[in-house]
Amino acid sequence: MDNLIFSLNATIPVFLMMVLGYVLHIIGWIDDDFASKLNKFVFLVPLPALLFNDLATVNFSEMWDTKFVLFCFVATVISIGIAVGVSGLWKDKSIKGEFIQVSYRSSAALLGIAFIQNIYGTAGMAPLMIIGSVPLYNVMAVLVLSLFKPGQQGFSMEMLGRTGKGIATNPIMLGIAAGLLWSALRLPMPQILGKLVSSVGGVATPMGLMAMGAAFNFEKALGRVRPAVTAAFIKLIGFCAIFLPAAVWMGFRQEKLVAILVMLGSATTVSSFVMAKNMGHEGVLSSGVIMFTTLFSAFTLTGWLYLLRSMGYI
Repeated sequence: MDNLIFSLNATIPVFLMMVLGYVLHIIGWIDDDFASKLNKFVFLVPLPALLFNDLATVNFSEMWDTKFVLFCFVATVISIGIAVGVSGLWKDKSIKGEFIQVSYRSSAALLGIAFIQNIYGTAGMAPLMIIGSVPLYNVMAVLVLSLFKPGQQGFSMEMLGRTGKGIATNPIMLGIAAGLLWSALRLPMPQILGKLVSSVGGVATPMGLMAMGAAFNFEKALGRVRPAVTAAFIKLIGFCAIFLPAAVWMGFRQEKLVAILVMLGSATTVSSFVMAKNMGHEGVLSSGVIMFTTLFSAFTLTGWLYLLRSMGYI
């Protein structure tokens, strides 16, 4: 019951923030133009700051585990491959990029640390899980959203050049690169800078959630129910069913297994919607999947956690 209450406390407020944005749009306090500008601001400033702050303050050398990081990386690569394969089921090619991204991309950085801290009292292996998955999440998100952008006319050197430039100049990628470099150089974090970055990064999630809720269109979402439900099922159940047994077989236990669970089965991250909207996609499928996975992940994560604990693995 404590685990269920914790999960509900972690996910229901996120869902309600999206509802708040939707209500504010309905009553006219947030119009389409303001929601669009809010999305762009979150993409350019708070999200990169949040990722920089998550990575810059961690001493990876003290807890490095090559086997664990490689498992997270390989599982993420295979998950993306599965999402690409399943995306071929949909005739509407304009949603392919969004479907791939929301199917594999977890709230690993946001939910992962909080979830593990609640169980073990420390961040545990969450920072290493972030290293093994989050940079790849973002690189592949930029790649698939560029390659499958609505109106994209096949492959060409010009298109590949634009995609490469998009990855190199993507604000989220720059935030990750700066955080990793800061950590690798073991630079001290001045208190003033730390508080500034933490404060700016702290507004990413609430602003992104309200902007997403304000942009949500129920009429369009009804036409995306099947791909949204499919992506949510893959995200919350499919990947866990495939990779958790492999993780157990490879000997991962306790906080490592919990970190892998969060990486595989947590709700789709809000930044999926922000990136999709800012890279020329409609965003309706992304917002629908984020709503579904946010609402139901409290129950699925609790179920997986209960199963692993009952079997003595955590």
